[in-house]
Amino acid sequence: MRLAAALLATLTATTALAGEIEMRPSRIDDLKAVAATVESVHETTARARLGGTVNSLATDEGRRVEAGQRLATIADTKLAPQIGGAEARVKSLEAERDLARTELGRASDLFEKGAGTKMRLDAARTRLEVAERAIASARAERNVLSERSGEGAVLAPANGRVLKVHVTEGSVVLPGDVIATIAVENYALRLALPERHARFIKVGDTVMVGPRALVATDPPPRPGVVRKVYPRIENGRVTADVEVDGLGDFFVGERIPAHVSTGTREAYVIPREAVTRRFGLDTVRLKTGAEVVVQTGQITAEGIEVLSGLRDGDVVTW
Repeated sequence: MRLAAALLATLTATTALAGEIEMRPSRIDDLKAVAATVESVHETTARARLGGTVNSLATDEGRRVEAGQRLATIADTKLAPQIGGAEARVKSLEAERDLARTELGRASDLFEKGAGTKMRLDAARTRLEVAERAIASARAERNVLSERSGEGAVLAPANGRVLKVHVTEGSVVLPGDVIATIAVENYALRLALPERHARFIKVGDTVMVGPRALVATDPPPRPGVVRKVYPRIENGRVTADVEVDGLGDFFVGERIPAHVSTGTREAYVIPREAVTRRFGLDTVRLKTGAEVVVQTGQITAEGIEVLSGLRDGDVVTW
């Protein structure tokens, strides 16, 4: 029984010691912790095309909208009387056209019978042509007024999320006034770094994005890629946009921790599985069988940085 237990312990120990690494300094990125802000790459505005009173609002802050969706309706009380007047003018001109057509028929009959003159026939034909063209002009004016009444619908110019509604029902607006501001569905993390770090950041760099403060879970950091570095330094800071997957459910303006490389330095890096946490302390096992308490630093793609507790040439097993 004792022999079996000893053999089992030996097998367990052999299985546990799945690898080893000798401590040698390596170059790692010196990461700087910054606060990134979720921003919309593009913002657009829904504007009023017609002056009047906001009759109804069909959206609110935070709501997702699609291109062409109705956001509000603007009513111009002066349009209805104008359309009515244009319609009455069209009917009046149509009556004049009918009268001119009757006169042309009479003049044509008299001319054929030899009782009328060519001048009178030409004058009647001209009056009919003038009446028809006047009707066409009046109908065009009426159609313009009808189209203007349709311009009271304020439509979303693109897919996105409504950031702010600038009016309320009953507000009086003029043509061109902003009704709502929309963040187009293309979000990015915007960094503002001190200008001394401007020479380190460039397009294509990887940025580690930390967990959100507005969620209960604590997901691991995820990588992002620098897509744009703005060429202007404002207030001593350089601005860059980072592309990260899954920013669609974030709040615009939400602040998220991020780590940006500001150079390289030498450090000891060991695999994550080599570190064991006991009673609030991080320990590693050496090949000699001793356990050493270490102080860990930043997490890299290769493992965990060890700030203290190990020396050059130590062999760590796990």
